[in-house]
Amino acid sequence: MHIHHLEEWQHSHDFLVDRHSAERKTQIVTALTLVTMIGEIVAGTIFGSMALLADGWHMATHLAAFGITLFAYQYARSHANNPRYTFGTGKVSTLGGFASAVALAVVACVMVVESIGRLLQPEAIQFNEAIIVAVIGLVVNLVSALLLEDHHDHTHEHHDHNLRAAYFHVLADALTSILAILALFAGKFLGWIWMDAAMGAIGAMVISKWSYNLLRETSAVLLDGAIDKKTKLDIIHQIEQDADNRVVDLHVWYLSEDHLAATISLVTHYPQKPEYYKTLLAPISALSHVLVEVNPCKGEPCMEVASSKP
Repeated sequence: MHIHHLEEWQHSHDFLVDRHSAERKTQIVTALTLVTMIGEIVAGTIFGSMALLADGWHMATHLAAFGITLFAYQYARSHANNPRYTFGTGKVSTLGGFASAVALAVVACVMVVESIGRLLQPEAIQFNEAIIVAVIGLVVNLVSALLLEDHHDHTHEHHDHNLRAAYFHVLADALTSILAILALFAGKFLGWIWMDAAMGAIGAMVISKWSYNLLRETSAVLLDGAIDKKTKLDIIHQIEQDADNRVVDLHVWYLSEDHLAATISLVTHYPQKPEYYKTLLAPISALSHVLVEVNPCKGEPCMEVASSKP
């Protein structure tokens, strides 16, 4: 068989969605985070604010996470057609999101340790200067969050897990900035120095929740976890509404956040070519890679189908 004939039956395993815009936004946010981080660490050291200093170091951990995000985008793009990857690099973005979720969990743990330290050893703080820097940091975080907001398809629950992880890191920064501001105001006007530690603990709990949700979503994709029941039922319905087809074995899994693969084994008295059944599945747009096994059913037909081709 000639090579050009084989090529007619081959198809691409590039299941990446164009993430150029998301990558560019992440680069901008990374630069903003770097500048703000340096400013908060320096200001926190000079003005004696542990809340501000902690916020700056939290931003450093998020900066590392943004590096993971950017690396994932670039690696996935440059290896999209690498034959070493059976189904392409569509899951690299999800892997980046998983790594960033782990980093979020580490941030939460560090915040707990720092909160205990602030409670045991409170320090004198130059409140006015620290509040100004914290407010600037918050503004930067909010701008970054607007840039990174993942405008996904709510109808099909499509997410860029890599971008979503970066978004959560920015939200975590904004949260710690808000808590730092509240703690500074409480300390300045009410003398409640202990608020610094309390706010750190609250922030850690919220960030832990974000981390857990992201870890659950990304791990399901990475480990070929179960697809939602509705998608499976849609596949079965599209096959079984035709003739007397019956799906006897079905496996569906993620190739990336937006693409699904499926292997389908069916039994019918009126067998058709596999391409026929793939056409039946056309309404399910997320299905990008489908293998169909057709098994003829022996015995008398269960129903008459005049238009079927035996």
